[in-house]
Amino acid sequence: MRSTLPRLAVALSLLAVLPARAHEAVDSMLAAARAYLEALTPEQKQKATYPLTDAERENWNFVPIVRNGLSFKGTSTAVHALGIALLRTGVSHTGMAKAQAVMQLEVVLKELEKANPKQNRDASNYFVTIFGEPSADRSWGWRFEGHHLSFNFTIVDGKHVFFAPSFIGTNPAEVKAGPRKGERVLGEEEDLGHAFINSLDEAQRKTAVFADKALTEIVTTNKKRVDPLSPAGIAAAQLNAGQKEKLLAVVKSFVNRYHPLLADETIAAITRAGVERITFAWAGALRRGAGATYYRVQGPTFLIEFDNSQNNANHIHSTYREFKGDFGHDLLAEHYAKAHAK
Repeated sequence: MRSTLPRLAVALSLLAVLPARAHEAVDSMLAAARAYLEALTPEQKQKATYPLTDAERENWNFVPIVRNGLSFKGTSTAVHALGIALLRTGVSHTGMAKAQAVMQLEVVLKELEKANPKQNRDASNYFVTIFGEPSADRSWGWRFEGHHLSFNFTIVDGKHVFFAPSFIGTNPAEVKAGPRKGERVLGEEEDLGHAFINSLDEAQRKTAVFADKALTEIVTTNKKRVDPLSPAGIAAAQLNAGQKEKLLAVVKSFVNRYHPLLADETIAAITRAGVERITFAWAGALRRGAGATYYRVQGPTFLIEFDNSQNNANHIHSTYREFKGDFGHDLLAEHYAKAHAK
């Protein structure tokens, strides 16, 4: 295979000096995707690429299965680095730290499950898939996915970026032993949920809590499309100022996983749609460590789910979805309709 190390250095330096502007994320994604594809052999590129309209685009998952795309396993150090560089263009420093920690939890799981080698835990078994041709003015997308991680980015007309559906999970939710003892990758999301539910008075909590027992999984799983869930729980309009602040902190803990400009745009869109219309619903134990918990936050445009029920409430699944923005579906459909009309 041809050497990619000089090209890798050039590509990474380019990503570091791109100018900051409204669509910095688009520019950096484009540069990183092109650099990644350029480093691949023809055989690797065939595995890594699909048309944007292919059904594979929405074939996302978060369980440990064999995926379509190019796995890091067996690729060169340079290709691996360029794949990670692409992921960095879509997520924040916080999001990147969470993603890398989740990948390394495969090492922890391998040790915990050594009596069952069929589980095949592998920190290199993560896949990059490019959909369509990365372009400055056309639509394309990319996916970074493996066990407990799924990042799906869609760029429409070279300027609109969508990052849903997205998923981060952790098993164990808290590492109980070994050199990483005490690590909680999604501890912020868990703690903020508990902080909010416990800020409610008795009457408010009666509205917010819909079940004493937590759900055993996020409701939306890996569905291609989602609708608002019921019951919705308590609305922000029923909260005092301090409680609203705690509720927004939960939302931001999910949105702030992504590139700061994308996160800012998303929070602005959520605000425009109406903060008072955001709702919060809870099921399960009200105190951390007292049992399994589940919560959902939803507004006119988005849905968040958090579930910590498996493995004796030490295994978290969390997702961020958008009712119209998943895979950029609505805007892409509008784009194709206009193109077809012409």
